[in-house]
Amino acid sequence: MDLELDGNTALCTAASSGLGLASATSFAREGANVAICGRTESNIEAAREQLQAAGDGGVVAVQADITDPDHISAFVEETVDEFGGLDHVVTSAGGPPSGTFEDMADRDWYQAYDLLVMSAVWTLRETRPHLEQSDAGTIVAITSRSVREVIDDLLLSNAVRRAVIGLVKTVSREFAPEIRTNAVLPGAHETARIEELIEDGVDRGEYDDYQAGYEDKGAGVPLGRIGEPRELGDVVAFLSSGRASYVNGVSLPIDGGSMRS
Repeated sequence: MDLELDGNTALCTAASSGLGLASATSFAREGANVAICGRTESNIEAAREQLQAAGDGGVVAVQADITDPDHISAFVEETVDEFGGLDHVVTSAGGPPSGTFEDMADRDWYQAYDLLVMSAVWTLRETRPHLEQSDAGTIVAITSRSVREVIDDLLLSNAVRRAVIGLVKTVSREFAPEIRTNAVLPGAHETARIEELIEDGVDRGEYDDYQAGYEDKGAGVPLGRIGEPRELGDVVAFLSSGRASYVNGVSLPIDGGSMRS
């Protein structure tokens, strides 16, 4: 299916690795120009090469911290200057630290809020004027299945990410019809974040080794495995395309059917 994204421009935050990069790569394969940011220079350069190899569109890849609104503003400005406009935005963010209520200090809560919520707010504030000038303006927020069903030892993700869903649902009404806004709720996918969570579980004694943790992550999934990042990225690209032109304000689980709610 041709998603008709050829020549469009997509900006993806925190997309030098993981599901953000998978989403940017799906756009690139469809012929779109893509702009990504990340904090680690080595990841950014590797991601740039991956995106350039994936399609014929242009690539902007910059070092930026999405918890700093000035960095987001500069990232958006560079993207628009390079490509002359903006059609699609994907908000993504690395996961906050794992742990229980007793583990979290006040600063952990504030940092998680800036990382997960305010980064999206700042991105939407900066990109909205450009999206409104596009004939195909869309926003997709990558969150987590934890906004529907809490996950043990992920207190901050469980609690704070839900604010992003409230934001998405509200602006899907406020920004329409010029801009469609949706969210995806990933379950476990084979990313560095999952590796980190499994290793944390090994350190806490929950798993004997990494392989045991990896198998455990897929044990409760009806499809019998965790997801591949591309499977998430392709859904993000579809939701951003004209093929999903009547989809607005949804929060779509992508978890192999593991969610019971």
